[in-house]
Amino acid sequence: MCEIYVKADPILYECRSRSVRIHGVVTSIRLENLFWDVLADIAARDGMTVNQLIAKLYDEIVEARGEVPNLASFLRVSCMRYLTLVVGRDAEPRDPPAPAPALRSALRREAEVVAFRP
Repeated sequence: MCEIYVKADPILYECRSRSVRIHGVVTSIRLENLFWDVLADIAARDGMTVNQLIAKLYDEIVEARGEVPNLASFLRVSCMRYLTLVVGRDAEPRDPPAPAPALRSALRREAEVVAFRP
């Protein structure tokens, strides 16, 4: 199972900062590349840019909670929630890991994606 983690392309866990404008205020957000990729997927699915998506998420969390103590962490959790829902279930820590053939298949698909990355 550890090969899922140790064979990940190092570019995925490299951090990148981006400037984002939220209601006219420019802020810098630092996330790992994988999270930027997931945000881009979510934004594309919803017909938005990443900046528009982040502003929308910011507005929704402010409306729900009144503040955003750590926007980067909120975005990471949002990405993880999206991914667990895309998988089709809310994963719980007690859930058994995917069987080895499924993990190998996922690794092959990831290797194909990385091979085509510009």
